[in-house]
Amino acid sequence: MAGHNKWSKVKRAKAVTDARRGKVFSRLSREITSAAKSGGGSSETNARLRTILLRAREANMPADNIDYAIKKGTGELPGVVFDELCYEGYGPGGVAFVVKVSTDNKTRAAQEIRSVFARYGGNLAQNGAVMFQFLHAGQFLIAKEKISEDQLMEFAIAAGVDDIITTDHGYELRCDLHIFDKVAHALADAGLTTEVAEISYIPTVTVPITDVSLAKTLVRLHEALDDSEDVQSIYSNEEMDEATSDAAHA
Repeated sequence: MAGHNKWSKVKRAKAVTDARRGKVFSRLSREITSAAKSGGGSSETNARLRTILLRAREANMPADNIDYAIKKGTGELPGVVFDELCYEGYGPGGVAFVVKVSTDNKTRAAQEIRSVFARYGGNLAQNGAVMFQFLHAGQFLIAKEKISEDQLMEFAIAAGVDDIITTDHGYELRCDLHIFDKVAHALADAGLTTEVAEISYIPTVTVPITDVSLAKTLVRLHEALDDSEDVQSIYSNEEMDEATSDAAHA
């Protein structure tokens, strides 16, 4: 979600219930396997893998599960081949969505994503119909207590970060996706832990949502997409204030 909604999403994601833990582990496992497949199984040389492993450990994912996922990615163990895809769509209120999917069945994934959008008054869009409203870039969220703004500015200049956005919730760093690994390495070397470290789709145009009924429908759409077995990440450009967001999740 746009603006401070990104921080709200992180906060809600940390409150993972036991019923959701299996889904979280499954998603992380696919991400680990994909990262190991594309960049190798060593977190020392594979920054993408290292950032995912940090999330996996924060979620208390068992070490055996992590090791198994890495070995599937490197080919040391047999495993299902997953394709990584992006779907674009519009939700109610004209809100744009980018949905990242990792699937072993493209037909099933497309049918399910299309069905979810239709159920909540949205629709899938053609490639490129939504992407122009998003910046594809590296994104890092850092809590304010981790570092001062002046120190972060010095770090950002040295690391080649394009932009620093300061909010009440913390700092957001943005960088060209091609130097994501470099910035991730620099953060690790500086001992800075992040709330989010990912190559993201960041909305450049937002849709203000003030109607609670519409907000509730958008939340249900997010939740239905998130419940899909194949969905890895969801990006959208709605902008809600905290009161509307709280009411929508109530």
